[in-house]
Amino acid sequence: MIKKAWAVWLGDIRDGGGTISTETGVLKQVPYGFKARFQDGKGTNPEELIGAAHAGCFSMALSKMLGEAGMTVERIETHAAVTLEKVGDGYEITTSHLTVTAKVQPADDVKFQEIANQAKVGCPVSKLLRAQVTMDATLEV
Repeated sequence: MIKKAWAVWLGDIRDGGGTISTETGVLKQVPYGFKARFQDGKGTNPEELIGAAHAGCFSMALSKMLGEAGMTVERIETHAAVTLEKVGDGYEITTSHLTVTAKVQPADDVKFQEIANQAKVGCPVSKLLRAQVTMDATLEV
């Protein structure tokens, strides 16, 4: 399975701007830019989108793993806090902190914590954050 998204950027880093879209149309030319990333500007930013993807992926993985352990999931709410920090001369995404609250039966906290930690490591987006990044680049003239 391959899911696609794309971004178009126009102009310089501070005054320029762009849009982000997904093949499903859930995001369609959603604005993003410097002000949305580093200030209080309108639009989204890569860290916010990574956070949404990580929270959603983790919640799905946790639901699957809890079900496999014989627990019934009523509700899982996951928040992701993605940190962008200045490191040396550039910026790096240094952490993605997940905060999860769940209501499951039976309510066994020891088992829940064990499974939540397995989901944290095993969800595909967690793995992506450790993955090799590949690229094809073409210069238009």
